[in-house]
Amino acid sequence: MALNTFSVGRDTQLVVMGPNGRIDLTHVTAFESHQLTHPVRVDRLDGTQLGTELPKGWEGTFEVERGNSAVDDFIAAAENSFYAGNHVGLGTLYQYVTEPDGSVSTYQYESVTFHLASAGQWKGDSSVKQKLEFFASRRKRV
Repeated sequence: MALNTFSVGRDTQLVVMGPNGRIDLTHVTAFESHQLTHPVRVDRLDGTQLGTELPKGWEGTFEVERGNSAVDDFIAAAENSFYAGNHVGLGTLYQYVTEPDGSVSTYQYESVTFHLASAGQWKGDSSVKQKLEFFASRRKRV
């Protein structure tokens, strides 16, 4: 349940479904997404300005503290599939948001491709932070 009258970072949960099933993200520490659009502008002869934004997908990032090899294995499998000449499947990303009133909103990102922006820095007495970037063809509420 939400702790405030507004959303805070702990009010969300992510589930990643890869081409071969669920990816176990052990410690998600950050998530960000934003909509991509293509602007269309019209300058009418009478001087009126019109505009619209055409949806062109979603992209974003999430950060995890490495708790197991799941992210590395997921990316390695996609890379191996590509080099073997096979189709690299798309995934689905679900975001669950616990709203301040206690209800849960679910957003589904469809046809998702992933990119391991950082596999992590390995050094003594420090956790290994990994960063995944993604592109989705669309996001919808389910």
